[in-house]
Amino acid sequence: MDTITVKNLNKTYSIYKKEPGIKGSVKSLFARKYEKKKAVGDVSFSINQGELVGFIGPNGAGKTTTLKCLAGLLHPTSGTVQVMGYTPYDRKSEFLKKMSIVMGQKSQLWWDLPATESFLLNKEIYEIPDKEYHRRLDELVELMDVSDIINVQVRKLSLGQRMKCELMNALIHSPEVLFLDEPTIGLDVVMQKKLRDFIREYNRRTKATILLTSHYMVDVKELCERVIVINKGNVLYDGKLAELTKKYSGIKVVSVVLENEEDLEKVAKLGKVVEKNMPKVTLEIPVETYQKAAAEILQKYEVADINIEEPPIEEIIRDFFNSSV
Repeated sequence: MDTITVKNLNKTYSIYKKEPGIKGSVKSLFARKYEKKKAVGDVSFSINQGELVGFIGPNGAGKTTTLKCLAGLLHPTSGTVQVMGYTPYDRKSEFLKKMSIVMGQKSQLWWDLPATESFLLNKEIYEIPDKEYHRRLDELVELMDVSDIINVQVRKLSLGQRMKCELMNALIHSPEVLFLDEPTIGLDVVMQKKLRDFIREYNRRTKATILLTSHYMVDVKELCERVIVINKGNVLYDGKLAELTKKYSGIKVVSVVLENEEDLEKVAKLGKVVEKNMPKVTLEIPVETYQKAAAEILQKYEVADINIEEPPIEEIIRDFFNSSV
């Protein structure tokens, strides 16, 4: 059963165009010029209950606008959006109690109060019974490992600690649908991993439907089997990330550690050298020929170690965008 259904979603803004200088300011008092800006154009997709889907694209692609339409924060210009059977922009209380949105660059916590005060406020807003509230809070504290910080003023927390509390605040009412917009932005790699682990475990435990946007492709690679790729307001791809990677990678990255330094230049001729630092050489080799090249390396040269892997996911997605322009 589809939890989220989007059909021919369009969102257009009217943007004021002001001429420069005093003359332009005076003219704008009497006649303003506007132009139409398409943020999302004819987007359609559906997401099943319990899916964790990556929603990716470059800056200005329309990701956040789409999420805001799904959360009921924006009214679409045209098209239909259904989330759990509700029309989001109607903002019915039954719908709002079943969903949540976290935006990495916008805080929903009270800055000068401990996070627990924000949790208690949401408890009252969502009418969570005392016993259920404490059960959920204890579960989230355990998952996030934040027992030592939830009673500290939010402004005294690090960015990573605040993001943990932001997620807890959004999840205290156990939403069935969760929209995550750049939840790991600005975090170090250790904290990114901790938040990814939490999101994965929350999805496993609750079967919540999660739509995730992130510029950190590691987030998407580790959490999402399926991705929806959007650019300039249009969906370019909707399917398994593994299939997208296979189709658009084009190369394999082969790293070889050699026993003899004199073999380095010979091995380097088998592909495009991206790193050469004896005893290691790293090559990019077309997928059509990498198996033959690897066999030749193993047969002809003294190899201490060899590793074959896909190129970084960021490069694959970049190549996909370039090929779709």
